[in-house]
Amino acid sequence: QVQLVESGGGSVQSGGSLRLSCAASGYTYSIYCMGWFRQAPGKEREGVAAIDSDGSTSYADSVKGRFTISQDNAKNTLYLQMNSLKPEDTAMYYCAADPDPDRCMTTVQALGVMGGHYGMDYWGKGTLVTISS
Repeated sequence: QVQLVESGGGSVQSGGSLRLSCAASGYTYSIYCMGWFRQAPGKEREGVAAIDSDGSTSYADSVKGRFTISQDNAKNTLYLQMNSLKPEDTAMYYCAADPDPDRCMTTVQALGVMGGHYGMDYWGKGTLVTISS
């Protein structure tokens, strides 16, 4: 089992920045990929960014150039640096992890799709990001 705990959410004005963190514990050695997902009120979950054990990163088109996913393996922590934030970035942000390369590939291919097939094994409880105009 892997436990994930997100932090770093908050309220900022449009154009501002936030950095989300996701602390992983448990059988972290089994993780192949991790990712960030978001769900706005009344909308389906959307994949935002993903990173695999080799450090390869992928992003939804809507956040490319603004968001950066990274990981600190020594601290078992995943990050999402979010710059140039927009009101449409307002959502609950979730961290997820999976040990299976095929499921990771499916997730990467679905990034940016609301309601996409994000069948990751482990999920955190989320951290709320609110962007005001």
